[in-house]
Amino acid sequence: MLKILIKSFSELTTKELYKILQLRSEVFVVEQNCVYQDIDAKDQKALHVIGYKNNNIIAYTRIFKPGDYFLEASIGRVVVKQTERKFNYGHQIVKASIKAIKTNFKETTIKISAQTYLKKFYESHNFKQIGDEYLEDGIPHIAMIKK
Repeated sequence: MLKILIKSFSELTTKELYKILQLRSEVFVVEQNCVYQDIDAKDQKALHVIGYKNNNIIAYTRIFKPGDYFLEASIGRVVVKQTERKFNYGHQIVKASIKAIKTNFKETTIKISAQTYLKKFYESHNFKQIGDEYLEDGIPHIAMIKK
């Protein structure tokens, strides 16, 4: 089971921010072999949903209130350390993110830009594809919404 903390950007310690950016880079840049600008000046607007295991950050998302990323509330940068994926922490961090949006933003409609290969994963959390597949940073994505 993950220990989950939710923090604003200003509440993150320097060490936490470093570990979050390290995990995002490890997965999105190195593992997925995708050169893109991860540090996008949106972290300051987000709430950060951080999954800890044995005091290590092994899962993470960032969530946005409506209008800060999409018109709807949204979840982004969903990431789980590769060696920890077999424990279903992805499901735990997404459930915590959905709950955090409801608690903090009083919203139930959530839009995401999901990597296409994760469609079934997000469908298991009641997201539905809207529109056609598109490339984002060279990786196939689909827009999905949960009402």
